[in-house]
Amino acid sequence: MGEPQQGGKPFGISKREVWQAYQRVAANKGAPGVDGVALETFEEDLKNNLYRIWNRMSSGSYFPPPVRAVPIPKKGGVRILGVPTIADRIAQTVVARRLEPRMEEIFHDDSDGYRPGRSAIDAVGKCRERCWRYNWVIDLDVQKFFDSCPHDLIVKAVEANTAQRWIVLYVKRWLVAPLQHADGSLEARERGTPQGSAVSPCLANLFLHYAFDRWMAREFPSVRFERYVDDAVVHCVSERQALAVKEAIGARMAQVGLNLHPGKTRIVYCGDSNRRDRHDEVTFGFLGYTFRPRAALNKRTGAMFTSFAPAMSRDKLTAKGEEVRAWRLHLRTGGTLADLADQINPVVRGWMQYWGHFNKSQMYGLLQRINAYLMRWARKKYRRLRSRRRLDAWWERLVANEPGMFAHWAWVTGCGLAFAGR
Repeated sequence: MGEPQQGGKPFGISKREVWQAYQRVAANKGAPGVDGVALETFEEDLKNNLYRIWNRMSSGSYFPPPVRAVPIPKKGGVRILGVPTIADRIAQTVVARRLEPRMEEIFHDDSDGYRPGRSAIDAVGKCRERCWRYNWVIDLDVQKFFDSCPHDLIVKAVEANTAQRWIVLYVKRWLVAPLQHADGSLEARERGTPQGSAVSPCLANLFLHYAFDRWMAREFPSVRFERYVDDAVVHCVSERQALAVKEAIGARMAQVGLNLHPGKTRIVYCGDSNRRDRHDEVTFGFLGYTFRPRAALNKRTGAMFTSFAPAMSRDKLTAKGEEVRAWRLHLRTGGTLADLADQINPVVRGWMQYWGHFNKSQMYGLLQRINAYLMRWARKKYRRLRSRRRLDAWWERLVANEPGMFAHWAWVTGCGLAFAGR
């Protein structure tokens, strides 16, 4: 299939595509790349900046700058995010938008990551239901996936799904664009695709479609799984099957240049009131949720039972608790409560929307901690509220008169009194 041309350019990329890519990048915002140009600065000369991207991409002369390396602390180490420049993000989005329709045609139904109309919550919901139907889970962890996936196989996957030479050309250039560290040093990249770039999720999904999804459908057609980019859970009917499938997946990952993490890839038993066998591993994490046996209420009979179910993970609760502490709400006495609400509501609402889908009561302690900081704020701002009795009365009136002021008051209006008194 030939490539349509525009304005005598060798590659058929329209200016409208570049404009639409810019709109997506602008909506996502994000930090500057190695050139230090923020989105607001880029937009000061928007027309000319977008024209340069279109002109270079459509002529084949677009070469990506280095990607800014940003270390992100994580449990047990550091994750390196690669932040492209605003212009490079737009160019990558042009390619991602070209590939996405084809990917939707071929992708497995249980691949939910970065796909239109799907979300991580969809994957968590499917995982929950299948944990009720299947007794065993393989909790997969691909070791350093974004740093390790082979460039040649990524390119091969792209070539299999486009006739546009320019898409393959620019994917090859992005894959080898170096990482630039804070000291200005450049790190060459011979494998992997950096997390943080606009095209990486697209390339990672396409690679794993062939490396995992299609292989699973061919080798184990009856085995169900959920995959969200490199995070995957596989469901098995027996421990024997789980051991065999885990070994086969490990061999397959080695075949495509990857490794399963030996300490994090585990076989888990989904115990509940009806499944009472003993096993060393009875809990696993998936997309910020922890799955494990939990006390539950039968709404029809009122009886308590044990369900294997997800809730916000302890790691996420700890991280968000540290974030709440870092806000130092109790010291922001120069503003009003309405000012505080405007600042924190969008963030807290996002937490509730994501982790409130399953066993939202797991979040109550975190939300109560916000209330405790608000009460400390009131005690510092208003001398008359230094007594416990007056503070409690003020709080009760406030919640009654302004029930929608803070997003989390829809679930929690009380607080930990011992914490508030600190």
